Amino acid sequence: MIYTAIDTFYLTDEQLKNSPSRKDGIDEATETTLRIYGCDLIQESGILLRLPQVVMATGQVLFHRFYCKKSFARFNVKRVAASCVWLASKLEESLRKARQVLIVFHRMECRRENLPVVHLDPFSKKYAELKTHLSRTERHILKEMGFICHVEHPHKFISNYLATLKTPPELRQEAWNLANDSLRTTLCVRFKSEVVACGVVYAAARRFQVPLPENEPWWEVFDAEKSAIDEVCRVLAHLYNLPKAQYIPVCKDGDSFTSSNKSQDSQTPPVSKEVLQSGPSANNDTVTPKAASALINPESGGSKNSMVKQALDMLKESKKGDDDPKSMAVEGEGREEPIPSKSEHRTEASGERNKERDKERERERDRDRDRERERAKARDRDRGRDSDRERERDEIDKDREKVKDRKHRSKDKGKDSGGHSEKSRHHSSRDRDYHSSSYSSREKDRHRHHPYS
Repeated sequence: MIYTAIDTFYLTDEQLKNSPSRKDGIDEATETTLRIYGCDLIQESGILLRLPQVVMATGQVLFHRFYCKKSFARFNVKRVAASCVWLASKLEESLRKARQVLIVFHRMECRRENLPVVHLDPFSKKYAELKTHLSRTERHILKEMGFICHVEHPHKFISNYLATLKTPPELRQEAWNLANDSLRTTLCVRFKSEVVACGVVYAAARRFQVPLPENEPWWEVFDAEKSAIDEVCRVLAHLYNLPKAQYIPVCKDGDSFTSSNKSQDSQTPPVSKEVLQSGPSANNDTVTPKAASALINPESGGSKNSMVKQALDMLKESKKGDDDPKSMAVEGEGREEPIPSKSEHRTEASGERNKERDKERERERDRDRDRERERAKARDRDRGRDSDRERERDEIDKDREKVKDRKHRSKDKGKDSGGHSEKSRHHSSRDRDYHSSSYSSREKDRHRHHPYS
């Protein structure tokens, strides 16, 4: 039978003190501040994304576990927080798209840094970079976790413990709030969820002054120790005494959501001007020591008046020498052709892309119009076919009616011809009888006149 331990990610105090961030020169206070800041980002983004509390809790636990193995100096807090939210939404079956996560984090950072809130275009280059960083950081998290992302929260134990201890109902909400706040600390990677639940219940009972049974220690029933409960209460008290966490830039990659290459390009021209201005300042520094030496050495100039005159002449000469390079530099700058910056190139490229998109849209519209015309023609053809079929049907019906009329006429003629034939037959029989009678009378007359015959 294969057994896999899925809830063994717990560290000692010595391991936390020797974390990768400490090895990179980050002190304990900075690491604590960045941990709280990242958890605040996860909580706020979960509220904006309308995620359940279990997703935010899972994301915060994954955040703490990841930075127990990696340093804050190598992985940016904001990117890791966004990836933890995205991964936790998948683990807890409340999926959110990468586009939604990136837009929410971009908006939060603009609000926190007091920057103008600009919509993040899903078709921009910046969005593509943020999406690649999001998926890449998610792969780093899964790799460090060994793809074992099971998380057990103390929330499900709180209700059972309070029901067993028969505490008042207002204690439940307070313990629930303390459990949510405990996720901003490293308690989730130091103690099991049962111990954290006991510490939270103890802190809530102390705050509401609700007595708990101690003759037979109640925490022993729930597999906890008094020292661990005291440590949980101490960490929570220290958390509430800290000020609001602010972002501290310790990562080498810099900011993630609001920084862009345009801001870096806009900062480059002032640097070049400072470099140009450094030349004259150096000349001034080289001239002033000579004037100072002339003022200091009384033997070189004789009297004080002569010394002052010499010093003034030297200052005038130095100013003239400084003005000449400046004028030359101004002339050189006037002669130099303006070099387009990277931002101008990017704006031109973006303009060309927009033109291409407009052309493609026009082509699509033309295609749609052609398709509509073809459909209209097909409809007209179908209508013409239907009209032809109706005409054929009308003609067929007319032919059938004509045939029926002819049949009726032929029947009527047949009846008339039948009556005439009977009359003619009757007349013929009469004629036959008349002829036969006339013949017989003639024979009789002949016999009378010729008896020997």
